Amino acid sequence: MRIDKLTLDGWRNYRRQTLDFDGSCNVIYGENAQGKTNLLEAVVYLSCGKSPRAHGDRELIGFDRQEASVTAQLLSRERVFTTNIQLFRGRRRKMTVNGVPAKTSAALSDVLHTVFFCPEDLFLIRAGAAERRRFMDLSLCQLRPRYAEALAEYGRLYDHKTRILRDSDEYPQLLDTLPDFNHRLCQVGAVLISYRARYVQALAVHARRAHWECSGEREELALSYQTVKTVEDPLGPAADIAAALAEHQAQHHQAELASRLCLSGPHKDDIAVTVNGLEARHFCSQGQVRTAALSLKLADREIHKNAIGEYPVMLLD
Repeated sequence: MRIDKLTLDGWRNYRRQTLDFDGSCNVIYGENAQGKTNLLEAVVYLSCGKSPRAHGDRELIGFDRQEASVTAQLLSRERVFTTNIQLFRGRRRKMTVNGVPAKTSAALSDVLHTVFFCPEDLFLIRAGAAERRRFMDLSLCQLRPRYAEALAEYGRLYDHKTRILRDSDEYPQLLDTLPDFNHRLCQVGAVLISYRARYVQALAVHARRAHWECSGEREELALSYQTVKTVEDPLGPAADIAAALAEHQAQHHQAELASRLCLSGPHKDDIAVTVNGLEARHFCSQGQVRTAALSLKLADREIHKNAIGEYPVMLLD
């Protein structure tokens, strides 16, 4: 899997730029603030329809532009593809693969997989659970289209439930709709947990090996998936996971009404990371943090390779 040509038009600080790449390894160099990271971001975006840096598509459009586009010619599964994404300030984006409209980002992931490592990935170890969830989500959205659909639906349900809780004092009748949202959140949440648990299980094996080698066979990295406490077996049947999520919701029902916050569900999931038995977030040195973060990325690369039969495009910033 490789990218042969990339064209950026109105993307971030690029007015228009076309780049041709070598089939093996490419080094991109230049002064600070010239757009090296922006270029890598565009490649990631082409693989999953999500930016590892921006919160919304509008941030990706140049300040003086109303629209932007990114186009790549790439080789995947011994076939040539042309992928194009157009972004607009006032309307929805357009995506095509070989000229055929792509309704979801799953069509992008069918032809291009990427693994992106950047300085901010040190937060994978040091920061809170949100960074590790984002890491799982970005990878799984490329690997499993069903996961991407479930994640999008869970986000919509979560937002609706949050609005219901927030506005329930002023409009108490909204609480009548809460059971339906809770039921569906449990069903979709069970899908997320199933995929995440299996992903972390595979990630732990590859990351342990990578960290062992990178540390000169002196340190052992361990990962474990952490989700809702009532879910005793995240690798079990989805129906059992959904039932456990419903139990947890019931336990937190009054607390959610009082706080007007959604307190129960896989939106609080995490990956526990330890090095030689110590919690990496609090006890690792800066060098150990870098090694652990890189090991996670190398492990992610192996998972993609095993899933699609070829190595993804590796991007190192």
